Amino acid sequence: MTSLRQLEYLVTVVDEGSFTRAAELLHVTQPALSHQIRVLEKDSGGALLERLPRAVRLTPMGRAMLPHARAALADAERARCAARQASGLETGELELATLYSVSLGVLPAVLRAWRRRCEGVHIRLFEHRHTDELHAAMLAGQADLAIGPPPPDWQGPLWTLGTEEFVVIDPEAPPGATRVELVTLATRSWVHYAPGHGLADVLDQACAAAGFRPSAAVRTEQTAAAPILAAAGLGPTLVPNNILPPSFDGPVLRPDPPVTRPLAAYTRSAPDPLTSAFVETLLAEKSVV
Repeated sequence: MTSLRQLEYLVTVVDEGSFTRAAELLHVTQPALSHQIRVLEKDSGGALLERLPRAVRLTPMGRAMLPHARAALADAERARCAARQASGLETGELELATLYSVSLGVLPAVLRAWRRRCEGVHIRLFEHRHTDELHAAMLAGQADLAIGPPPPDWQGPLWTLGTEEFVVIDPEAPPGATRVELVTLATRSWVHYAPGHGLADVLDQACAAAGFRPSAAVRTEQTAAAPILAAAGLGPTLVPNNILPPSFDGPVLRPDPPVTRPLAAYTRSAPDPLTSAFVETLLAEKSVV
């Protein structure tokens, strides 16, 4: 029967890319590690790893098993944490998966409120560029709770947080302007996002709805850099309104029609007490969305 220890061995070998390094990290001998991997492969019905001269790689069976192995290990760790924390929320660690833009705009106020409530509980953030990456990471067991656009057909618990509003930063906006039709910016070069960045999709889709494809003056990997580059005169950009600091003095325009994105929190299964407490804090602070 497959054990958690064998799954841990498999994940460590894959992450380290080497039986030798994995054995050192796990504090076991390499023969013992290799034996347990062979037992796991026998129980699984075939090879999970291809042994190369200087590396290892997953077989198709191994690639199919790996996300489930990670999820099983993460669930076991959460079970241990839940048992230790059954008497209260004084200590522990909560793992959150989210998008870069959400960690800039939504989470600071929530984490401040959480810190006041549970000072001894540490937060570990896993930040992703794209909604699809966030969804896949959550399915693979990366974190206790995900915060971002709700994935379609999610089977686990999900809490609706609200709607995120996007604004245009345009250094050439007329004085006193508060709104803009995106089609009027069709001939401009934009401060855009790098391919694979989730906000690149949001910007492209908003412009497509207005009837044009935006050209890029510059593309950035950093969400926080977009409004700064736009305010410096490099072109208009589209950003979540909640990432702008109070001190931001660039021209901020609301698109007409509005550009929005729903946000939610979601878990794979019923949350433990610690995760439930964070969700309560998140819902109480969702006015930041």
